[in-house]
Amino acid sequence: MNRLVAAVVLPARFGWAMVTSGAQTIGAIVRQGLAIGTPPPASFVRIDFAPMSAQGAALLGCMISLTPGTTVIDIDMPRRQMVLHMLDTRQAAAAVEAIRREFEPPLMAWFGEAA
Repeated sequence: MNRLVAAVVLPARFGWAMVTSGAQTIGAIVRQGLAIGTPPPASFVRIDFAPMSAQGAALLGCMISLTPGTTVIDIDMPRRQMVLHMLDTRQAAAAVEAIRREFEPPLMAWFGEAA
């Protein structure tokens, strides 16, 4: 992916992620408030991220934190890992895969480093 395409694709993907995650988070809050079902399991999740500059990792962390339901707690640059707090970890693997698929490729076009 070249930088021009990344500059267009990344905001669109981020916007879509905010809308869909927001709807899921609102649903979890409403279900909890109405005592419908059991509350989703919240937990900390450690994820690896692609080799990118500190600026790219910080931007990825900001994007993850601004997406409802997930917050970046720590970014470990030497290990290329982030610690996330996820409001609902029932589908944590799918959420991590979505981060890698949707956010990392455009960020790598701008902030990628050699492995």
